[in-house]
Amino acid sequence: MIQAESISVSYGSRLALKNVTFQSPSGSILGIVGPNGSGKTTLIRALSGVLPLQSGHIWVQGEDLSKLSPSERARRIAVVPQAVNLPPSFTTWETVLLGRTPHLNWLGQISEKDRLIARKAMERTNTLDLSERYVGELSGGEQQRLLLARALAQSAPVLLMDEPTAHLDLHHQLNLLQEIRTLAHDDGFTVLMVLHDLNLVARFADRVALLVEGKLQPPGRPEEVLTAENLSKVYRVPLQTLLVGKGRHPVILPAGY
Repeated sequence: MIQAESISVSYGSRLALKNVTFQSPSGSILGIVGPNGSGKTTLIRALSGVLPLQSGHIWVQGEDLSKLSPSERARRIAVVPQAVNLPPSFTTWETVLLGRTPHLNWLGQISEKDRLIARKAMERTNTLDLSERYVGELSGGEQQRLLLARALAQSAPVLLMDEPTAHLDLHHQLNLLQEIRTLAHDDGFTVLMVLHDLNLVARFADRVALLVEGKLQPPGRPEEVLTAENLSKVYRVPLQTLLVGKGRHPVILPAGY
């Protein structure tokens, strides 16, 4: 579980997050959506401990994030960033093994257990067949899946994801999000993910929250939050929603179609 209590973050004189409060329990996916510049990436960075808080507290598995060392944070929180420059001369196997760093002994020795966990992470993300290739040879979509594999290798109970489907085609988007759902629902991970695609977040998130100008609105079920009224106001464009499928998931379309 991860919980934010009245957290605020500023860049100089500009307040990027304003008294954000929420709780995301284990075994569930919380989707964060909002316009560009609303603070979504800032929220991910604050929750991971990278950005200092101006005020408020973050709790991870019942522990105060500010009291944890970097290695302790890394054993509890794994991050899939929106964009990162991976070492091009590393193999994908070496890159995924980096996820085991918080668990290594003081000599930095990699055990057979570490290798098994890394291999499993690559199997789950369909990257095992890339294990001997260099990162610099990979496409953007392959690198995105590699980032998730590295995060899974950390064996952290909380997974923070900033646009995890970026650079992926539709087939790999759906496969990746289905795997993320399995991680949450079957393996008990706490997943918080930022997505721009409203229809994907409506389909795969258990709860959704709108982040607008640094203020997080109360999370709720997708059909409760992703309404035509809410979205048209937030994105300042006329939208309509249809409820489809057995789960009655909202599908968002431009008004008039």
